[in-house]
Formats: sequence, structure tokens, C-alpha cells
Amino acid sequence: MSDFYQNGVITNFHNLTQRSVESLEKEMVRFARKRKMGLILPSLFSELEGPALDNIVNELAKVPYLDEIVIGLDRADRDQFLFAREFFSRLPQRHRILWNDGPRLKALDAELDKEGLSPSQPGKGRNVWFCTGYTLASDRTQCVALHDCDIVTYERSMLARLLYPLANPSFQYEFCKGFYARVADGKLNGRVGRLLVGPLLRSLQKVYGHSEYLDYLTSFRYPLSGEFAMRTHVLNGIKIPGDWGLEIGVLSEIYRNYTTRQTCQVEIANNYDHKHQPLAEEDGTGGLKRMSNDIVQSLLRKLATMGVPLTSDSFRVLKATYYRNALDMMEIYNHEATMNGLKFDQHIEEAAVEMFTQAILDAGQSFIERPNEKPFIPSWSRVQSAFPDILQRIYQAVEEDNEGKV
Repeated sequence: MSDFYQNGVITNFHNLTQRSVESLEKEMVRFARKRKMGLILPSLFSELEGPALDNIVNELAKVPYLDEIVIGLDRADRDQFLFAREFFSRLPQRHRILWNDGPRLKALDAELDKEGLSPSQPGKGRNVWFCTGYTLASDRTQCVALHDCDIVTYERSMLARLLYPLANPSFQYEFCKGFYARVADGKLNGRVGRLLVGPLLRSLQKVYGHSEYLDYLTSFRYPLSGEFAMRTHVLNGIKIPGDWGLEIGVLSEIYRNYTTRQTCQVEIANNYDHKHQPLAEEDGTGGLKRMSNDIVQSLLRKLATMGVPLTSDSFRVLKATYYRNALDMMEIYNHEATMNGLKFDQHIEEAAVEMFTQAILDAGQSFIERPNEKPFIPSWSRVQSAFPDILQRIYQAVEEDNEGKV
């Protein structure tokens, strides 16, 4: 079994990677008799044209314990949706595709929008939100995992490790986060996690004082990982951001709704790599620039709800504190790369730190200027109070799309 320890905040499982996938799956099949399991895959159509998702689907086709796979498909026209249906048809498990740009789901989205209950912007958060709604409507699972569709080193053992703490009937965890080392092609990856989130969390403690919430976030080995799992009933009450703050937002909601004893993280891979974002797109936006801004705003919004006084002056102090902490961490990562024979480009790393530093100021300014902006997509429990039949209608729309009536 796994070597685990309590890290002071949440339970941390190690060395599940030492077990063979056959051994894990044998147990998971047994667990599935009591706790049915599902998977959510938020995807862009463009990912169907790359090698990563093709391999993921091939791996998932071998998984013997999943009852349902829910695929959220963004940026797809009719022909592309039909292509997606054929693409995923090799999956032997029950699977459904949410055609988010199709007329049926867009009509439901327009209804929700009239009541201010629709996601305010397209993106991963909106995709995941509709997928969670369908998962609740389907009501076929007791635990559900989520992971991205751009993992180039995907192996189905990752999914087994991620779901194991929730699937085991003798465990009582409500939420599990995956972590792994971000090393590929002879260099350290994960710049946003290493150079923004880590130093920023320490800086927030210094500037605004000790916080159990910040201790909680710091206890996660990789808070930005897109791999997490939860008991399905958790989906009904959480509010998630619609932007790149999704992962931090989910962790914040779990912290608000559950005790830390019900939360764990597990090492799911020795080797992990996925599509890498540029610092910014050609027009100076997007990429890690937008991602970092969304993440910082997600943290600031949460701190504000906890009564932390956030002012323009404090953001300038936070910027200076972060910059010093980030440079110190960069030096440590330089040493770590040297010790492990990895490449380390100091210029690129410092350029990332400088961009993240500006992102902190920009995010702070946006937070001050738009205090009434709705940061989260409404929870499904709230949406159902306004539209009691909404889950059944989403279910019906998805079934009709997948049955060929498009």
C-alpha cells in the first residue's frame, strides 16, 4: 500500500506509483461495486486533432471500473461534433459528449443568462460547470475525477491513483488532488506553480498576516494541477470560477465546505508533461499572463470574503515582497536543476518573475476597480432553486445530441 503522512493540514499520499496498474485496477473493480466512479474530460475540439488526447482515449478504453465518462466539447461546429462522436466511440464505457456550442445547450444557457445564472465567459470553467451539471443529472456515480486532455505522458494508472482515496469504501475522503514532479525534456516546468503561486502564498502571509486558509493552500504540492477527484455529491454545492482560477477556486470551495481531514492529495505520476503555455500571445494577452492574473484575482477574492482588508497600498507592498521571494525561490530552483543535471535558463525564469510581478499589480487594480464583479459561476443547488427541472433538461439535451438528432 501507500506510504502516507499527515503534513499538518491535509493527508498526503506517496508511493502509490510503486504499485502496478493491474494491482490497482483489480482493487478498483472491487471498490466500484460499492462506489461507482466517473470521469469528466473538458476538451477543446483542437485537442482531438493532437496526439495527447488520442493516447488518453486509448488508455481509458482499457479502464475496467469506470461507469461513465462525460466529455465537455468546446469550440466545435456541427461537423466537428459529429467527428467527436466518432472519435470517442471507441470507449467501451458509457460516455456522453456535451456539445457546448450546439443549439440545445446554447438555448439552455440563454435561459440561465436571463436570470444571471449562466457563466459570464467561455472557457474551461464554463465547460467543467456544464459537465458537473450533467454528471449530477445522470446520477450514475458516487465519485468523479477530472483531468485535462493535453497530457502527453498519460497512463491510465494516473486515474486509478487519483480515484483510489475516494473509491475505497473504508476511506472517508471527500476530495483528492493529484500532484507530480514537473520535469520534462531535461528541464523544470510548471513556472506558474513554482514562480508565482508558491512565492505569492508566502508573501500573502507576510503582508496580510497568518491565515489557516493560506496554510491549507501551501500544503498542496501542486495546487494548480488539473487532476482532482471528489465525491459526486460535492458538485452540487461548490461555486467555481469561470476563468484560469478554476483550480485555486475549487480548492477554496473545498476548504469552505469541508474539513481538512476530508481532503487529501496523492502522487499520481513519476513523469508528467502537457501542453505548455507561452508567457503571452502575440497580441500581448493570453498565455501565462492571463492565467497569472486570473489566479491572483481568485486568491484576492477569497481573502476579501474572509475579511482581509485589501487596498492599493497593500498591493504595492505585496508586489515588492513577492518579487524578493520569487527571486529567492528561483535561485533555489537553479540549485535543484544543477544537482539533477537539468537545464536552467535564468533569463527566461527572471522574465517570468517580472511578468508575474506585474500581474499582481494588474490583478489588484482590477479587484479594486470591479468590486461587484461576480467571481464565481453559481452552484447547481442555487440554479436548481430557480429552475427545478434544469438538470433533467440538460440531461435530455445531451442525450438527444448523442443519439444523432443534430
